Amino acid sequence: MNDVFKALSDPTRREILRLLASGEQTAGDLASRFDMTKPTVSHHFSVLKAADLVRTRREGQQIFYALNTTVMQDVMTRIYDLFKVADEDPSKIGPAGPKDDA
Repeated sequence: MNDVFKALSDPTRREILRLLASGEQTAGDLASRFDMTKPTVSHHFSVLKAADLVRTRREGQQIFYALNTTVMQDVMTRIYDLFKVADEDPSKIGPAGPKDDA
């Protein structure tokens, strides 16, 4: 899960995921949306792949990227669970985060 949070911590990678939410795109199409070098964009793709947030497939010379919706759903569920405690009992949330009942 740390790989996921690392991937999501960068605004460029979040934008790549947002772009992929509309459907599969080639690496070149995605890279053309950003003003950065190809190695830098490639690094962002690698981080997203390592976190399993995107799937890839090769067709000839082109690499297609798609959002891994299964992992994204799991991430969203875990994030929701982090904040669910506050909904159930707001007194358990303080400045330092959730309190243990123990």
